[in-house]
Amino acid sequence: MNKVINKVVKPLKGEVVIPGDKSVSHRSVMFAGLGDKPVHITNFLPSADCLSTVGVMKALGAEVNFISDTELTVKGNGLHGLQEPPTILDCGNSGTTLRLMMGILAPQPFVSTFTGDSSLHKRPMGRVINPLTQMGANIVGREGNKKLPITIIPAKEKFKGFSYNSPVASAQVKSAILLSGLFSDGETTVTEPYKSRNHTELMLEACGVNLKYDGTSVTVSPVEKLDVPEEFIVPGDISSAAYWLVAGSIIPGSELLLKNVGINETRTGIIDVLKAMGADLTLQNERLSGAEPVADILVKSAKLHGTTFGADIMPRLIDEIPAIAVAAMHAEGDTIITGAGELRVKETDRLQAITDQYNKLKNCIEATDDGLVIHGSQGESMSGVCFSYDDHRMSMSLAIAGIVGNGVEIEKADCVDISYPNFYEELERLIAE
Repeated sequence: MNKVINKVVKPLKGEVVIPGDKSVSHRSVMFAGLGDKPVHITNFLPSADCLSTVGVMKALGAEVNFISDTELTVKGNGLHGLQEPPTILDCGNSGTTLRLMMGILAPQPFVSTFTGDSSLHKRPMGRVINPLTQMGANIVGREGNKKLPITIIPAKEKFKGFSYNSPVASAQVKSAILLSGLFSDGETTVTEPYKSRNHTELMLEACGVNLKYDGTSVTVSPVEKLDVPEEFIVPGDISSAAYWLVAGSIIPGSELLLKNVGINETRTGIIDVLKAMGADLTLQNERLSGAEPVADILVKSAKLHGTTFGADIMPRLIDEIPAIAVAAMHAEGDTIITGAGELRVKETDRLQAITDQYNKLKNCIEATDDGLVIHGSQGESMSGVCFSYDDHRMSMSLAIAGIVGNGVEIEKADCVDISYPNFYEELERLIAE
């Protein structure tokens, strides 16, 4: 599906209720399925990615009943009660589903095979397979055990806990290892170069698992069961809020109140960067949603200026770079982004995609090996036809670039279903109000 986005000729005003956090939605279904009593999940994100996790957990024996699109109950058979799947496990486009489920299933006494869409087949899985293999996993995949399809064969011996120094700060890698550690013999420790998202750790603790922390290291010990809470309340996804944070900042006269946004400190890098650029952002009504901090965010338009940021903050905003790049295009001066090489192995090579597609709308971006140089407020805004690469974050960021510039036609725009199914409806509502 192609989508035509026209230039906005007036400020954006109003409220946006942010849909459920994708990372927490995934984990709420997984952890509920590892318990042995019904768990009520609210504000679940009914996106294609999260529904892939639902399908996998059902194939492993969990009972899943939807009350509405965003509310469901999940009941598992206990941590050690997973059932051998009767079919190949289809993870769709979801790297989170695949990597975390590999961690859960690698120690199990049955065979499981994973597949996914064409994009997921291209993404690197060696970063998870290598440490799991060191723990005792028997995993067979394509291209030297690095890519889908992947089959997990029962390990010959009980998994061994170990200490792993991860070369990348990745919540998916860390989570896969910690989840395998629940089934292992002895402690399992993951040390990262920088602290990545901690949704898995918070949820483990909510399920009664004791974790030990030391700097950027986290340690888990094996357990017999998870004491899963009766309810998981999913906060709004700051990655989905990112598009409105940027639009509200750079469209003159705009004022948006973003409701129910998760402000976990491992995810709020975009707030720090936008504030460093001069954005007018205010947190209101700060509270807790389960173990996750939540707030409403008031964003008012402001004159932005360029900034520089790199590897130390990257784990806290890696998914928001496409949106931040749009803000940088319309800021005064240069924005220099480094340490973002991880973006080359996302749904697409996002560094090259941003450069190739955004330059059709405003020729001001250069890609480097691990980042971008964005020359803000240079060149004329143009309209154009841009390709999403079937990448949801590219599609939504291009839409914001279009309304701020001179419009855009986005090819394969329906990929937003992966994380924000009603994004275009919300955009059209705000433009019409």
